[in-house]
Amino acid sequence: MSSKEPQITPELVASHGLKPDEYERILTLIGREPTFTELGIFSAMWNEHCSYKSSKVHLRTLPTKAPWVIQGPGENAGVVSIGDGLAVVFKMESHNHPSYIEPYQGAATGVGGILRDVFTMGARPIACLNAISFGDPAHPKTRHLVSGVVAGIGGYGNSFGVPTVGGQVRFHTRYDGNNLVNAMAVGIVETRKIFYAAATGVGMPVVYLGSKTGRDGIHGATMASAEFGADAEEKRPTVQVGDPFSEKLLLEACLEIMAKDCVIAIQDMGAAGLTCSAVEMGAKGDLGITLDLDKVPTRETGMSAYEMLLSESQERMLMVLKPEKEAEAEAIFRKWGLDFAVVGETTPTMRFVVKHGGEVKVDLPIKELGDEAPVYERPFVASSLQPQITAAEVPPPMTLADSLEKLLATPDLCSKRWVWEQYDHLILGNTLQKPGGDAAVVRIDDGPKGLAMTADVTPRYCEADPFEGGKQAVAEAWRNLIATGARPLAVTDNLNFGNPEKPETMGQFVGCVRGIGEACRALDFPIVSGNVSLYNETHGRAILPTPTIGGVGLLDNVADATGIAFQAEDEAILLFGETQGWLGQSLYLRELCSREEGAPPPVDLDAERRAGEFVRRLIGDSAVTAVHDVSDGGLLVALAEMAIASGIGAKLYGAPVTTPPHAFWFGEDQGRYIVTTPNDTAEAVIAKARAANIPVRRLGQTAGDALTLVGERAMLVTTLRERFESWFPAYMAGAAA
Repeated sequence: MSSKEPQITPELVASHGLKPDEYERILTLIGREPTFTELGIFSAMWNEHCSYKSSKVHLRTLPTKAPWVIQGPGENAGVVSIGDGLAVVFKMESHNHPSYIEPYQGAATGVGGILRDVFTMGARPIACLNAISFGDPAHPKTRHLVSGVVAGIGGYGNSFGVPTVGGQVRFHTRYDGNNLVNAMAVGIVETRKIFYAAATGVGMPVVYLGSKTGRDGIHGATMASAEFGADAEEKRPTVQVGDPFSEKLLLEACLEIMAKDCVIAIQDMGAAGLTCSAVEMGAKGDLGITLDLDKVPTRETGMSAYEMLLSESQERMLMVLKPEKEAEAEAIFRKWGLDFAVVGETTPTMRFVVKHGGEVKVDLPIKELGDEAPVYERPFVASSLQPQITAAEVPPPMTLADSLEKLLATPDLCSKRWVWEQYDHLILGNTLQKPGGDAAVVRIDDGPKGLAMTADVTPRYCEADPFEGGKQAVAEAWRNLIATGARPLAVTDNLNFGNPEKPETMGQFVGCVRGIGEACRALDFPIVSGNVSLYNETHGRAILPTPTIGGVGLLDNVADATGIAFQAEDEAILLFGETQGWLGQSLYLRELCSREEGAPPPVDLDAERRAGEFVRRLIGDSAVTAVHDVSDGGLLVALAEMAIASGIGAKLYGAPVTTPPHAFWFGEDQGRYIVTTPNDTAEAVIAKARAANIPVRRLGQTAGDALTLVGERAMLVTTLRERFESWFPAYMAGAAA
């Protein structure tokens, strides 16, 4: 060991996030004390963020295969065939901890990282989405975090030149000290031009590509695998700094050398930087890797081997190149103004060897760095479930009209236009349905095919009943895609939870994963990629369990896609799906009655599939003119959104006598869709629904400039729009929450 490196002590081991028994495992594995640099490598490779040591056992139960799945979990991103020799490549990842410490750069580099995961596979990114969660709007830090995160997402995506087309924004006091930033990217690739991470061949050059290595982001992955405490601000140096313009150059250079058939294997330098990318490429190909750090391009002088191996500087790639193509590849990268350096080679030794300054700093078994990471079957306890709340237990605090206007101006239900208008959602010219609807729709090249995409989860359901909440997150993503007319293809997930060492938190994780798995199987909606983010906890207080589901679906012809806006007056408004008036865990109960309680609405997956496939057939037959799934806020909120999107009102019939009006209009029963259809075809559509065993009900008729209900004052669409659109810009301008 070099005299410059510190002595390995129990305190040093602990500061690297390794427990005493894990350190003993390292000693047994390598038969000696590790060097300081090797300790850093184990810290990076064995932390929760990289090794999934608390979640792996449960993730293995998820469905990941289908005839249309080309690549499931285990690569940089999932790959799904969409026919005609093309595939969609997509993944979602978190940048939660960095975005709390440094919101702009944390969010920006989250977008940069997920884009690299997609174009590393050879795909050109066509869209980004995000799901962001913040604390109580009244918390003194929330406005600052919203401003920084939104600016970071927009700043990176807009500059890189990919549209940000959809997502989700929520507020809850449980995110006060731990906001969430989940970023999703979607790309298109020819199926014969997909690239993977496994290295092949001995003596092949290992090439460093992209930007220079600096000291930013060191221990980023380790920091993301720990709870926050009073020292959160001191962790600012572990947040990476992004440069979207360099990433755009990196994208073009990578796609060009891929097209020139230069690449054997490729891996983006994400969490744990050079270490993780080199180890994964070698281990997946059953090869060793030797690196010479003296050849790594750096932007700072005097960097140690430890710093270079663990830096998470952005916009970097590692590739194994065909030797005869080395000069051609270098010329391409130099043309784009990017660094290109041969920093090592593949070996038959199955060892990860790193040299620096004439010394061997690392000599470790390469497979074991990943394969021998601890795998924990952590103890867990099932969540205590709350009883169902009946409508009779929830006396309405105000009229239906007043309730709707108040709900539309709450943080979770209001328009998120202030957010998405800071994103360029139209660049590349293929965005056909912008943010604000059920799902975004993006045309593939010149069409006619397109992709629908969404990101969704309802954390309050997951808290109250993790199993049902996990099912609902998948079902909601499925409904969002169906509502555009798309055939749901596959899922990427981002499982955000608190400390897995607490049995209650681990119970939430296990319950949600079980629910997600059951729903994905029932809906033929396999999971092809994802991310787990644990230890989202500050001062011992965990976030709400937030297993975000990113869904992608295929439209054979984008001209057939439907949106949520009413299309004309004098059309019938129909409701598919059963309505019991479920108020437990509803936003009506929380926002208007100040009660966060009760069992969440159950999800009947058989009914969900029947209703979804029926609605998609109607859309394909051009039998409906607008479609909106019913979710947060219930029926009246969904109808208001359809009216606001179009400027057209509706005359609504009364609630059935068996269901109290406030429960009927604001209950959050699952598996429901509102559709409009011309009057002359309404009876035929109703007959088809009954024949398919789909509950159907006439809700009313599109008409005028207001929503009208018997016994209620007219709710002008202009007033509803003002309530819907006003909260967010007023809040960000400094209004009290």
